[in-house]
Amino acid sequence: MKVEIWSDIMCPFCYIGKRKFEEALKQFDGNVNVELEWKSFQLNPEMKTEPGKSINQYLAEIKGWSLPDAKAMNDRVTQMAKAVGLEYDMDKAVVANSFDAHRVIQFAKKKGKGDLAEENLFKAYFTEGKNIADKSVLFEIGNAIGLPKDELKDVLESDEYSKEVNFDMEEAGKIGVSGVPFFVFNRRYAVSGAQDPEVFLDVLNKVSKDEKSI
Repeated sequence: MKVEIWSDIMCPFCYIGKRKFEEALKQFDGNVNVELEWKSFQLNPEMKTEPGKSINQYLAEIKGWSLPDAKAMNDRVTQMAKAVGLEYDMDKAVVANSFDAHRVIQFAKKKGKGDLAEENLFKAYFTEGKNIADKSVLFEIGNAIGLPKDELKDVLESDEYSKEVNFDMEEAGKIGVSGVPFFVFNRRYAVSGAQDPEVFLDVLNKVSKDEKSI
């Protein structure tokens, strides 16, 4: 079974959805191997990296909210994350364009480390307050998960894997992905959003049953 997940590093619900899906996988006892493939998606491709701006300020500007409303929303999201064992520190989050981070994920996928890259980039952004648009930070993260240093350096110093990132985003548009996380199972079933583990488990079982009947 193949599960493709469109996601953006700076999407708080994507990290939450990852944890909920992982919980479903723990409960899934189908006799099939589940292959995960993370797909690139940018909530705001035009987003400028602004380390001096708080995420609350950013949200207030793009959504037309007040600062207290933006903070209240982030506080709610932080509590949602806590419920699945994640520690968000939104006050430290750096407003940053995620395109280069997605290039690193695409490179990591080629090395069989896509899920590990996704996890560590989420943690860097939401928990550690790192600038995921900073190439030195991306090198540090890629190096920590075992990506070849020389190749990683070459990727970061070029536009390598840009085509793959853009392809994923174009494909998302073609299949109707308007928000993330978006999970596609064997190109037959789809789940949108950070649903509860029971929802994911139900789809996993359906797909497994379909496979057995073929």
